Amino acid sequence: MIHFVGAGSGSADLITVRGARLLGEADCVIYAGSLVNPDVLQYAREGCALHDSAGMTLEEVLAVMADNERAGKATVRLHTGDPSLYGAIREQMDRLEELGLTYDVTPGVSSFCGAAAALRAEYTLPEVSQSVIITRMAGRTPVPEGEQLRKMASHGCTMVLFLSTGLLEEAERELLAGGAYTADTPAAIVYKATWPDERVFRCTVGTLAKTARDNHITKTALITIGGFLGTEYERSKLYDPAFSHGCREARG
Repeated sequence: MIHFVGAGSGSADLITVRGARLLGEADCVIYAGSLVNPDVLQYAREGCALHDSAGMTLEEVLAVMADNERAGKATVRLHTGDPSLYGAIREQMDRLEELGLTYDVTPGVSSFCGAAAALRAEYTLPEVSQSVIITRMAGRTPVPEGEQLRKMASHGCTMVLFLSTGLLEEAERELLAGGAYTADTPAAIVYKATWPDERVFRCTVGTLAKTARDNHITKTALITIGGFLGTEYERSKLYDPAFSHGCREARG
């Protein structure tokens, strides 16, 4: 069996119980060394074969998986955060199916969740934003025409940008071109969320690039944008004594 496992957002103890168990049972672990905290590998058993995929191609990764399957060995493919977000797992799974090899997926704590924790923030606030857009700037890998950042920004809801720290000057222009954010809209850069060297920089849409430059942040950071970073919001109806729901009657 081949197990795709989300390593979590950074801190080694944020891997799931299932993910840690699978690592402990694996004969081989193929991990994204450029992104996964190496402390997560402490869950692998002694003698487990370790392969850093940072310098490997898709074909090389698949060859290791196939060799292990033929030998009756268990493989963990360890991805950063949750593998369903920018994990490039679809191409691996499709190829495994073509080869008739069995796999499953164990989700992980995404870095966008880790960023919210670092900010002590809630992405969805009543009367502020009830939607979260997770996207990125177009770079060497393009985005679909309908998902250009200015079009995503036109909604004005909470936004989290992956893989965009080195493109913040252009990101500022695109965010403002959407028309819903202003230069004063709250924003924040979260560097290595939940890692031991995590850092948080609060700023505005208009100062994103300058904030990154001033603090020498060029990669491994998430960009968060929106009113959820402000101070104004409405109280939730869920715990409002005047609001009835299936578990409680209104109390006046």
